[in-house]
Amino acid sequence: MNPLFFRKTIIAATGLFLCVFLIVHLSANCILLLPEDIARDLYNSYSTTLRESPLIKIIAYVLYVSIILHAFYALLITLRNRKAKPQKYVVNHSNENSTWTSQNMGLIGTLILLFIIVHLANFWARIKLGMGEDVRLDHMGNKDVYEVTYSLFQNIYFVIFYTLISIPLALHLHHGLKSAFKTLGFYHKKSLKILAKISLIYAIIMGVGFGIIPFIVYFK
Repeated sequence: MNPLFFRKTIIAATGLFLCVFLIVHLSANCILLLPEDIARDLYNSYSTTLRESPLIKIIAYVLYVSIILHAFYALLITLRNRKAKPQKYVVNHSNENSTWTSQNMGLIGTLILLFIIVHLANFWARIKLGMGEDVRLDHMGNKDVYEVTYSLFQNIYFVIFYTLISIPLALHLHHGLKSAFKTLGFYHKKSLKILAKISLIYAIIMGVGFGIIPFIVYFK
């Protein structure tokens, strides 16, 4: 198998898996929009189920591996492309053949990777690894993940950070999802047009969803 095709296939496959994960993650975050007396118990019970379910633990490991592979092979392809074009041309007509997003996927991906690190530090490291301030238990004996999330989104700087990062996230998802379909063999013209529209709608929903929830929680 061609090494470049192999790398793109890994990126496409892991990217599609991460897209499915984002749907589930955003759906769970929508619980935060419910009244607090309902949201707290529901969100904490949901979080406990995720941590204790053997099946979910396996999926979580697949998720971690997918993030690493996706970022690693994307970096390899970015470096390869830069090496192939070490000098900038006096006249550059790249915009005529590709979008700004496709030309800057490396930068956008780096911003998203930075966000993932910050997000894991605020939630995963504290809740799962016990790092930082202790997480209290709610009246049902579950870790109060709702309080952790709610407290974080009372900090306007984190709210702005989470909201702004939803912009490169949406751009990355829109371009990446379309590219993934092509890499995996979808070349039919009409099908690609439909998939392009689906990618756009998906990217908008994810971007707006992840971007607006922190502000709603802040003003809740």
